[in-house]
Amino acid sequence: MDKLKKIFGIKNLRNSILFVLAMLVLFRLLAHVPVPGVDVDNLQAFFSSNQVLGLLNMFSGGTMQSFSVVMLGVGPYITSSIIFQLLTMVIPRLEEMSKEGDHGRQKINQYTRLLTVPLAALQAYAFLTLLRQSPLQILPDLSAFQTMVILLVATAGSLFLMWLGELITEKKVRNGISLLIFAAIVAGFPTAAQQVFATFDKTQIPMLLTLLGLAIVTIVGVVFITEGQRNIPISHARQVRGTRITGGVKTHLPLRVNMAGVIPIIFAISLVLFPPLIAQFFVNAQTDWVATFANWVIQFFQNQTAYGLMYFLLVFGFTYFYTSVVVHPDQMAENLQRQGAFIPGVRPGSHTQKYLHHVITRITFTGAMFLAGIAVLPLIVQAFTGTNTLLVGGMSLLIVVSVAIETWKQIDAQITMHSYDRV
Repeated sequence: MDKLKKIFGIKNLRNSILFVLAMLVLFRLLAHVPVPGVDVDNLQAFFSSNQVLGLLNMFSGGTMQSFSVVMLGVGPYITSSIIFQLLTMVIPRLEEMSKEGDHGRQKINQYTRLLTVPLAALQAYAFLTLLRQSPLQILPDLSAFQTMVILLVATAGSLFLMWLGELITEKKVRNGISLLIFAAIVAGFPTAAQQVFATFDKTQIPMLLTLLGLAIVTIVGVVFITEGQRNIPISHARQVRGTRITGGVKTHLPLRVNMAGVIPIIFAISLVLFPPLIAQFFVNAQTDWVATFANWVIQFFQNQTAYGLMYFLLVFGFTYFYTSVVVHPDQMAENLQRQGAFIPGVRPGSHTQKYLHHVITRITFTGAMFLAGIAVLPLIVQAFTGTNTLLVGGMSLLIVVSVAIETWKQIDAQITMHSYDRV
């Protein structure tokens, strides 16, 4: 309560939080503005019968299921960001640009925005094509002009959300895109709760209590892993200048257990959802072997055991991959050597690099196992309880709790800065 009083007592911080809340409300209002001409009932039935589209709809906050003007959510922008993060590894020019400070990052951000436009148009066209092939007659026969209008509206809606996310980021409360995803996931919780209570029976009380306990344990685990870090002791060499002695300070280098965040899960979801999504387009192909192969792909990914095993391995592998992308032991060792710092008992240079690489590899194993376990946790619960109430619960809790923790940290940092300014 003391923190809340301080928040509302600081004018700039209070205005920033109110602005962010207003933008989130605007996002949820747009999520309920449908594009005319679609049978919403048949569309919802189509999504409820398709697990792949259900996951995509969860990330969009239900905007795809309602066929709203922001039906694509921030998905195209996230895809574009991931593409440029990977390209930075293989294109030297982009790697140099990323090291140029704010100027280089602004250029990469501009390229990311530009790539979002064709990706949004392509995703909107693929979504329309998929709905046309549905036997539920979701879309009427659209003319070329009507199709173009829907594509423009969907693309503009995605770009508008990208702009909202950047406006939120400027308020220094949290990354705007993360908060939009947070709002999209939280918006689906009341609907999930309504479905549970609509079919409530006294015989379900033990199962619901078990799921509630599992959710609490998951939240505690997410907080523990998110906040967990390994502190590497660092000593700074003493320097004698005349009668003045500097250095000799002992600090530590924090290495987080989960350095990759939720990015490995997003990577894995993209790969797991891509084959069955593409196969949906070829189910009614005139060539027999193409249609047969498309049906086999869909059935293979509907197998919970095969789907869960592949999902687990992809999340585990991508955790190591993304950690190697964002964490560079060679640069860390070089920076320590430049600052006249060293790890006690370890030689500077290549020995420090090997030591840091060894430590990062070991602690990443814990983070990778945790992320992979969180990803397949709903599938395990579904196998033992026979309910799909928490079909995306583990991943949702991971994103929601992680964003909530980081948002509170940034707000607390601004409160601390304000107290220093007053002093």
